[in-house]
Amino acid sequence: MDIAVKSALDRGGVIDITTLGARSGTQHRIEINFHHLDGSYYITGQPGRRRDWLANMKVNPKFTVHLKRGLTADVSAEAEEITNQDQRAKVLYRILTESWGNEPAKAEHILPRWVKGAPLVEFTIA
Repeated sequence: MDIAVKSALDRGGVIDITTLGARSGTQHRIEINFHHLDGSYYITGQPGRRRDWLANMKVNPKFTVHLKRGLTADVSAEAEEITNQDQRAKVLYRILTESWGNEPAKAEHILPRWVKGAPLVEFTIA
């Protein structure tokens, strides 16, 4: 992977992603936050709502990451939904505290709702 791309990905932040529609097969582009933790990249969102991007990735895990802050680049990626509850809890706790700045007590309080209902995928760069 290009060093500039890796450096941009390692910062985390805001990207656009293009997924293929689960039913339509058409491209859908959205802006979304992503997180970099210990060499892995994650996408999540608040619990309680259906996410088209997650439905799309479940059917078509290959998607495009569009870097746009500090570096403009399009890179191929592949997503895998994280369904293991223990793994979800570990990753989501770190996102809640490290990426989003919640105090540990607050993160622990809201974590069960996040583990139960937040979308969570790990992605790799192809």
